[in-house]
Amino acid sequence: MYLDLEIIDFHTHFPTKRPWFAGMAPDPRAEYARRRGERRAAIAREQSMAYSRDWRLAWDFEPPESNPPDDETQADRWADEVDRYGLRAVGFVTGGGNDHLASMIARHPDKFIGFAHHYPFADDAADELKRAVTELGMKGYKLLAPMLDRPIEDEAAYPVWEMCAELDIPVLVHFGIQGGGGGIGWHENINPLKLHNVAKDFPEVTFVIPHFGCAWIRETLQLCWACRNVSIDTSGSNQWVRWVDGDWTVKKLFRKYLETIGAERIIFGTDSSYFPRGFAIRYLQDQIRDCRELGVHPEHLQMIFAGNAARLFKLDL
Repeated sequence: MYLDLEIIDFHTHFPTKRPWFAGMAPDPRAEYARRRGERRAAIAREQSMAYSRDWRLAWDFEPPESNPPDDETQADRWADEVDRYGLRAVGFVTGGGNDHLASMIARHPDKFIGFAHHYPFADDAADELKRAVTELGMKGYKLLAPMLDRPIEDEAAYPVWEMCAELDIPVLVHFGIQGGGGGIGWHENINPLKLHNVAKDFPEVTFVIPHFGCAWIRETLQLCWACRNVSIDTSGSNQWVRWVDGDWTVKKLFRKYLETIGAERIIFGTDSSYFPRGFAIRYLQDQIRDCRELGVHPEHLQMIFAGNAARLFKLDL
């Protein structure tokens, strides 16, 4: 328990030494370096790092460790974070491939939940998803839409959506700005409304759009209005609010989504990952304060901060 609430963090990333997004999609940074050369890739990385430095200073976050320990130690550190803050569980949405993430979750299965995270257009993508859920114990499926090399609504991925329906698992799909400042700002899959036809065609599947829509507020709301099987998560610093039209804050985002889709379709997350930061307690504290100041009923508070995730993960609170 934390501040009289059960807490499930729906959206974290396991800080593996392997490529975090292994097998999910072609690596856009490698592709950029191939097309434009290493010199320009280095300049782009430095420009992106400037945004990251400003963000860390604003939130008083230390930089990621330059020489992190092995993944087994990282898993144990994350288990300690779960205990330290009284969390029910954390959901790792990426972690270096399905098999590797499953091996890390197996160290603390009472505290960790895993998402399958592999390329949806592969010939065996649906079979791999079934294996990840039925054999490896994954409880969801994660995609980064702006990293895909095909339209997300391409029917070549429909066997994957059919498998999600068969397995009754939630699907977390990132739309909008990818990678923070200096990251991907435009892509054919940047707009959450691109999911419209998929969500319509598979109404029994719960699709979750993270980060309140990540700068695409109007489009996310329209998607939610059209498709009751679409929810949102609250994860991350949501620093993008400073870069969109209007005087938005996370508190105002909570108000807007509460008065439209309701508490039963809002899911708490932090986007936590690396150490020494570990679990980003600041995000939890700020979001609880925002909701309490908005007068959210205690029953609805519990839905947002654990109940909805528990229902999707089929966990008891």
